[in-house]
Amino acid sequence: MSPKMITLSIALACSGALVSLTPHVAVAASDIANGKTATTVIAKIKPSELTLEQVFRAKSYTGQQAKFLHFSHDGRYLAYAWNPFGELGADLYVYDTQTGVSKRITSPLVMKAFDAPEVWDRFEKKEKQKNKEEAERQAKAEAQAAYLRGENVNLKQWEEADLAQIKVELAEKKAKEAAKKAAADAEAAKEKAAEAASATTSTTADASDKKEDKKDDKKDDIKEAKADADKEIWELRDELKKKNEKEKLKPSDLYPGIENLVWANKKNELIFEYRGDLFRLFADSGKIERLTQTDKAERIVAYNADDKGYIYMDDKSLYSASFDHSAIRQLNRELIHPDDADKKYKIVNTVLSENKQWMAISAEAPDINPETGKVNPPSERKVEIMDYNGRFATAKKVDREVADDKRKVLPTALYIRRVSDSNARQPEPVFTNEGGDVWFEMSDVTWAKDGSRYTFATWEREKNLLRVYVGKADEKSKPRIVLERRNNVGHEVVDVIAPQFTPDSQQLIAILDEQGFRQPYAINTETGAAKPLLKGDFEAHHIVGFSPDSKSMFVLANKDDFAAMNAYKVDLASGTMTALGKAGDFHRASALADTGTALASVAGQWSSRPELKVIDTKTAKSTTLTQSNDPLWSAVDIMHPTRFSYPNRHGDMIQAYVFKPEGWKESDQRPAIVYTYGGPLGTRHIIETDSFQPTAYLFGMYMAAKHGYVTVAVDPRGHSDYGRKFSDANWEQPGKPQTEDLEDLAKYMQQHFGVDGHRIGLTGWSFGGFQTQYTMYTSPDTFAAGIAGGGPTEWENYNSWYTGRTLGKTERNKLSLRRFSLLPLTSGLKKPLMLVHGMQDPNVLYQDTVNVYRALLENGKEQLVDLFLDPDGEHGMGGAIKAKAWHKKYETFFVQHLGEGNPASK
Repeated sequence: MSPKMITLSIALACSGALVSLTPHVAVAASDIANGKTATTVIAKIKPSELTLEQVFRAKSYTGQQAKFLHFSHDGRYLAYAWNPFGELGADLYVYDTQTGVSKRITSPLVMKAFDAPEVWDRFEKKEKQKNKEEAERQAKAEAQAAYLRGENVNLKQWEEADLAQIKVELAEKKAKEAAKKAAADAEAAKEKAAEAASATTSTTADASDKKEDKKDDKKDDIKEAKADADKEIWELRDELKKKNEKEKLKPSDLYPGIENLVWANKKNELIFEYRGDLFRLFADSGKIERLTQTDKAERIVAYNADDKGYIYMDDKSLYSASFDHSAIRQLNRELIHPDDADKKYKIVNTVLSENKQWMAISAEAPDINPETGKVNPPSERKVEIMDYNGRFATAKKVDREVADDKRKVLPTALYIRRVSDSNARQPEPVFTNEGGDVWFEMSDVTWAKDGSRYTFATWEREKNLLRVYVGKADEKSKPRIVLERRNNVGHEVVDVIAPQFTPDSQQLIAILDEQGFRQPYAINTETGAAKPLLKGDFEAHHIVGFSPDSKSMFVLANKDDFAAMNAYKVDLASGTMTALGKAGDFHRASALADTGTALASVAGQWSSRPELKVIDTKTAKSTTLTQSNDPLWSAVDIMHPTRFSYPNRHGDMIQAYVFKPEGWKESDQRPAIVYTYGGPLGTRHIIETDSFQPTAYLFGMYMAAKHGYVTVAVDPRGHSDYGRKFSDANWEQPGKPQTEDLEDLAKYMQQHFGVDGHRIGLTGWSFGGFQTQYTMYTSPDTFAAGIAGGGPTEWENYNSWYTGRTLGKTERNKLSLRRFSLLPLTSGLKKPLMLVHGMQDPNVLYQDTVNVYRALLENGKEQLVDLFLDPDGEHGMGGAIKAKAWHKKYETFFVQHLGEGNPASK
């Protein structure tokens, strides 16, 4: 039988009512779970017919990715949370590596039995609301497009329907209130009725005399009725606004699925979390047993060592419970201090050793106001975010810590405690830090598998001092410094250092940046020497796990391809790396079986979107378990970018990708758009093979297909995951190296991509918004137009965690970061620039755009600068302006200032 062809249509009736939204292809959940795909073939949209309403559909094409990946102790089962496209929540699935079958364990139908009926009344109501809102947003977008094409469309139909519904609801509410009042005032109503009856005769006698007067009043009544109707509409609109705000969807309104899970130590069973309670699953039978039912949210930590019970946490306390009896004991009782203690520490976190014999308890001493006895706020500085939704603007205050603020780091203490039933005296902390006006960070504690030792790392920014500690499982022994690095550390190693022991508890491994790239090193705990375990210039800052014999390590690394992040098996003795995943795939959430025989990873690339895969670590054979994304994406996915790199003026190879339109030739003189970010992103950058970034990828694809543009996304120096040379390029000169690389790119595009050098546009968001402005101001002849979104223009007002780590040296009580302000540079603007911002952005403050806009006006740039604002939007917009509208504005701006390319043929 031939496969059925489906086209993606946007059909609107002449009346304006939506006839058909994009069709949905149904795939059996069992088939999806077992890696089977639908046989339906979906026709590609013609480039000339592609619309932004299709590309930025209200209901995203991207489904949820699998998470909470955990293998059973023997490596046979893989448990994960996921659901097929279109289903809410992330339900529990268990994949059997022996049979190759995935079994769905939880579902709304199954979990409904564990909730009150009222909970599901709300879930079902809110799911309908979500679906209605998405459908209406898509319908409105398509109707607006049809209206602008000149079609007869009623754009008010949705408001009219909502107002009619509100009117009904208000009438019902009024009727209920009236009935209630009538019941309460029954006696008074009877008396009024009697009085009305006695007056009937006189009213009838006068009726004929008043008929003429009523005729004269009809015209006035019509006018009054119209005025009343207009007034009613505005009152209904006010009520609708109140209702929408009150019923605004929150994550807790929808069915969540499971939250976390842990396997038993030896048995094939697990415990998972659902809506704050714990449930036990027997993998062989699929039976579910409820363990807790309380108002507090419990989090599962581990099974007891003998699998006869389990350990869980509430907010900060750790408890041990048994399957056989009801007794529960708290393992990490709260710290006890004498009244005159200088610091009264309180538990923040507890890490249990794998053998369940020891606890590492992290604690902090609250900052208490001696006069009030209350805890002081974490930040003394507050900034106001304005809200313009009401009749008059209101402001909400949010914490803000900037580089020149005095810091308030709380005193920190680490306690090592034995897990015991006895009421032993509380030990003294084995490690402390005084805190105060300093930058001090401490990693999580990690235990050796045998529970004999623990390790952690600290970072002191002002001293540029990195330390790794190792301590014995002893309540009194203080941990030793086994590695210390000053100055030559690398500002992006702190978040990924993650010291840990190999399974045999013999080797200490940590991520360091000793040779320009973040990679695993073996640390000699006696001499402090650090030995590199890998060879080559690439990033490998994520250790997935080790083989049980501690001879092999499994890492994610961008070896051979900076845009990908493949999974590798590493021989610890020789450093030999064996790729396990498909070339070009980007691996993200990953888990290794304790046996070392299987790796689970969410991986994919542009040509095959990310899905959960199980990889045999011996043969590298891969099995795909999920199908997470809407099959209709294939209709919109009409072209893929081409990867390329180019040398900058310093000889560095800069990574990028390009969309070339249909019929492209190297001799063309086409308009072009460049998307950039440019700043440090920790473990991310823009050129990633599984990233469908809305502007760089989706809008880039659209402009190439629809308007014949050449569109490029680029990672200039300043980006993360290319080694320290790139990420440190930003230090003390933010924007400058990126601009050099963008200038070199513009020349390269003219030489190789058939681009008209006078018609290249530039855009970016966040740091990319800053970068776009910096380049437009300091290299004003390179780009013909620019769009800068959500860019920090005054770095002294941005959060100190980022600025002090990535921009340059800062000083307390001094506005030292003003040296990087864009305001003095605005006089250099020569070409059109549009500034875009969410007015309720708590990350990059809206004032940054206001202030740079003012500076541009003061410098006489009023004819060059435009503003595009989302009154309700935050850092990613998404308030009144959704992705389609956002990029519709981009399309209009660039076509206006850069002109058309060779539009796609119809």
